[in-house]
This record gives sequence, structure tokens and C-alpha cells, in this order.
Amino acid sequence: MQPALASDRVVAIAGAGAMGSGIAQVAAAAGHRVQLFDANASAVAQAIAGVQAAFEQLAAKGKLDAAAAHAAQARLLPATTVNDLAGSGLVIEAIVEDLAAKQQLFRDLEARVSPDCLLASNTSSLSITAIAAGLKSPARLAGLHFFNPAPRMPLVEVISGLITDPEVTGTLHSTMLAWGKTPVMARSTPGFIVNRIARPYYGEALRLLLEGASDSATLDAIFREAGGFRLGPFELMDLIGLDVNLAVSKSVWSAFSNDPRYAPSLIQEELVAAGFLGRKSGRGFYTYGEGAPVPQANSLPTQALPASPLVFADAPLASALSKRLQARGLPFQHADTSPDGRVAEAGGAALYLTDGRSATERAARKGVANTLIVDLALDYDSATRLAIAAAQQCSPAALAAGVGLLQAAGFAVSRLADVPGLAVMRTVCMLANEGAEAVYQQVCDVPAVDQAMRLGTNYPRGPLAWADQIGLKQVRRVLGNLARSYGEDRYRISPLLAHKVFSRTRFHA
Repeated sequence: MQPALASDRVVAIAGAGAMGSGIAQVAAAAGHRVQLFDANASAVAQAIAGVQAAFEQLAAKGKLDAAAAHAAQARLLPATTVNDLAGSGLVIEAIVEDLAAKQQLFRDLEARVSPDCLLASNTSSLSITAIAAGLKSPARLAGLHFFNPAPRMPLVEVISGLITDPEVTGTLHSTMLAWGKTPVMARSTPGFIVNRIARPYYGEALRLLLEGASDSATLDAIFREAGGFRLGPFELMDLIGLDVNLAVSKSVWSAFSNDPRYAPSLIQEELVAAGFLGRKSGRGFYTYGEGAPVPQANSLPTQALPASPLVFADAPLASALSKRLQARGLPFQHADTSPDGRVAEAGGAALYLTDGRSATERAARKGVANTLIVDLALDYDSATRLAIAAAQQCSPAALAAGVGLLQAAGFAVSRLADVPGLAVMRTVCMLANEGAEAVYQQVCDVPAVDQAMRLGTNYPRGPLAWADQIGLKQVRRVLGNLARSYGEDRYRISPLLAHKVFSRTRFHA
């Protein structure tokens, strides 16, 4: 392992915006003298004042010793020109996401800093190889992708370009550890790890909205209350900014030669064209500001618990149903084996976990008209909401009975249109498939996928660990059925996922 950058080496930050000032705070707290440079001199003064105020607040809250806070404040120094950065041991660029601008800055830096000075870009989407291409020594440049806000977000992606010296990335990895961060190593491909693997979280939700599966508030509630995500996809896009999220989607889509996996959504394009950018503009998928309505999820009206419901076997959903009904003292019957994979029966309804087919198709193929499909949950024992879909052949009485069973077990029930794979299942399978593809293409390893998505996006579980929990055969089945239902290459299965299924191995031993 390469040693970290010595604490007596100066760290320079080029770009005094939110990311640049956040990185400056991290470096100063770690003991480095920090030079902050920006083409706008007033931005430098404002950024330093902001970081110093942040240290004061940390000291006031008892999160940082007062003497340490004052010492960190004193380590923040303004730089008025690129020449002032000549003595740096590490320069981190955090300027506008423009390839030409970044290339020019690094050419200017290379002409001034010492040969042993490390160069790093905080780009979130541009190729590290392309940024380094204009340098005389491109091997000295790597990516250091911090997440906003940099002082609080633990993850940093350490990215290698095509010819980045491994000693450079090794030193940067060790330096991030010394700064208290959790670094993950990645190869420079579109979106790196997080911005690439996260695309299905937005893309599948937008497709569900486009198909009329439900409204944004209901879908968000399903992802939170069943999927365990901190924010639903529409809430998150409004928070990020629809224009920013769309730009990343377009960048990844373009970089992958318009691969349908990453295709941007017409809905998002229309909202951005209208100036509805989310929280910052007062309107996105939701409306913000004083007097704005509070979004409400649609839940089905309460139905009675049918007589003598039957719960089959001990799959996660069946097991949770049994425990939740028993805890409420409600009568039900239990069977050890299921005739066709159904989870439960209630009042003529047969409940199945989604396998990527619509309820209507499954009813036709199984010859079970009263088919209800239930969505995935992170933990059926603690979930408060479940999504369902009913086959077109299903009778209203059977639908009411199935809903009554789930409600009696303590779930709020949201009915979606009969879309293949429902919401959480199709999205988690797509996230896992994208993670598998990143590993297959040698962007990163399996632990990096799960660590990056938990720490960089606050996912409740790493997508590959989640796939192991669902069962890789089931994940493959869902994706295959989605591909057949839509007839699109979007849902093609990663060769690595297929290999794991055929070899009966898991992503995590």
C-alpha cells in the first residue's frame, strides 16, 4: 500500500464553489495547509469565510475541539493566481464540468507545480483519460470524486484513467483514508460507480410514471416504506435538481453510445424544458413553498380479512405474513408446500411474489384468473406498505379479499397498474444487474459496488448483496421476463449475473 500524502504537504483546491469549499474543509481538518483558488477572487474569500464558520459551528456543538478548530481555520489560505499553487503536493480540481476548461487548467498547473505533485479531478462524469490527454505526463492525474456535502459524505471514488500511474491512485487511496473518508477504486468509465449504477433508480421510476403505473407520491411512498430507501426517486430528483439529474443521464447515455439502459425520460425532458427543476425552482414532480400541498400516497380502502386465509411455505413474504397475522391474533391456516409458487390464498385470490411478468400474463399462463402480484420489500417483517397488481381476469371480490389479507397483516396497500415487475422488484433487479455489469467490465470489484451505493447514495443495502438475498436465479428470471414483456435490450442480463446463476455461486460468499 502506498503511503498517504504527508500532512506537511500543501493541498490546493481549484474551484471555490460548494464542492471545492467542502473539500477544502476536509483537507484542512486533516491537518494540511490548504490553498483555495478560483478565477473569481471574491468566491475564494466567501468560501474561506464559509469554511471557517463551519469549523466554528463544529466547535460550538462540541464536535471539534476549539483549539483544533482554530488551527484548521488558520490552515486555509487564499490563492490569487495559478502561480500561487506551485508549491502544492496535491491539486484537486473542482471547477465547472467542461472538458476543455479542465484540460486547460491542468495544462497550466503542470507547467507550474513540481513533478511529484499529484493532480486530481473531482469530475462526476467526464473521462479522466480525456482530461489527462493534454498533459505531458498524463500518468500523474487521477479522479477524486467527492460527494456533496463533502465534509459529511464518507465516500470518495478514486478513479484511474487509461494510463494513470497505480502509485498515484494508491497514494490518493491512502490519503483519503487518512482524511477519514471511505475510498473505493474505480476505472474511468461513464458515470464511474455511483452515477452509473444509480441510473435505474431514476430510470425505472420515470418509466413507471410514463406508463401510468401510479402517481409520483405513491411510487415514492412504495420505495420508502417497502423498499427501505431514504428518499423516493421523485423526491430525490427534485432535491438534486431535475436539470442536473437529466444532464448526468444524458452524459452517461451518450458516453455509452445511446445504450437503451441509460436512455433519458421524456417526462424529465418536458419538466426541464418547462423550467420545473425541483426544489430550487419551486416546482418539479412536486410543488414547494408556503401553502404547497403535501403529497399523499394512494392506499386502497380497508377491506375485511377473509375467512380462513391460507399462507404457504416459508419464503420471506409468507413468513412475514404468518408472523404478522399471528402477532395480531388473527386466524389463518398454514401449508408447508405451495402448488405453484403462490404465497397465500384468500377468498379465492392467489397471491404471488412478482417474477417480472404482469399479473394478467401470469394468470393466463397459470390458469388462475384471480391472480394478485405482490412487490418486493427490503424486509417484509418491518415494511409498512406493499404494492400489488391484479390480473385483468381477477374478480373484484377476490381483489378485495387479497387486499384484506395484506391489510390485516399491517400493510398499507397501494395498487399499481398491471406493469411487469411492479416497482421495487424491477428497480432492485436493474440496480443489481448494473452493478454486475460494472464488475464484469472491470470498473470495480464486488465490495466496491455495494460500499459505493450504500455510502454514496444511502441505499439501504448494496445492490449485489440485495441480489444475493433475493436469489440470483430470481433476479435473472425477473430481468428475463421484463426483457420479454418489453422486447427491449434495456433489460438484457449481465453475463456475470448469468454466470453466477449457472455456477450456483453468489456475489458475496
